[in-house]
Amino acid sequence: MRSKGVWAILVVLLILFSDQFLKIWIKTHLPLGESGDVKIAGWFIIRFVENPGMAMGIEVVNKLFLSLFRMGASLGIAWYIVRLIKRDYDVGYIVCCSMIFAGAVGNIIDSVFYGVIFSESTPYTVATLFPADGGYATWLHGKVVDMFYFPLFEFQFPDWIPFVGGNDFVFFQYIFNLADASITTGIAILILFYNKTFAKSFEKQ
Repeated sequence: MRSKGVWAILVVLLILFSDQFLKIWIKTHLPLGESGDVKIAGWFIIRFVENPGMAMGIEVVNKLFLSLFRMGASLGIAWYIVRLIKRDYDVGYIVCCSMIFAGAVGNIIDSVFYGVIFSESTPYTVATLFPADGGYATWLHGKVVDMFYFPLFEFQFPDWIPFVGGNDFVFFQYIFNLADASITTGIAILILFYNKTFAKSFEKQ
């Protein structure tokens, strides 16, 4: 049981450190948007963008409410992981839940602290860590740093197709970060291999 708790802690710490190290480096070395693109390959681009809202930049709720909601949800996941460890669940299942928790906390850190500890990023200037004049926003109003862009292929819809004819299409057009990848990977593995375990974990024992 203790070893499973160690695994959970190590996974969380590794993801959080890697996620924050990369975000801080991106924020303090690249300007915002296409002007700072680092092209690893034709299909793998580092492009620094900031996400003020939810997944894929969706803004449907107040930023303060969103930050507080994320914090509450993360506390719930942490409680769930502790419960799994006490019940001696499979280490793979615990690791997947830890990946989801670490990813959620990684993005919460951005929302809570980044507005205070960083100056504003623009397409022409690189942000400063701990600026003398203060940050670009208040506590809980920071923007999440995203950077991974995989435009695997693109094409133009034929003109004869209704509504989208003539429009360009890029796959995959969304830009994400390591925390997002951790959450997505953890959820995908749970769905593929642990769907019955997930249902069982809520049964009274």
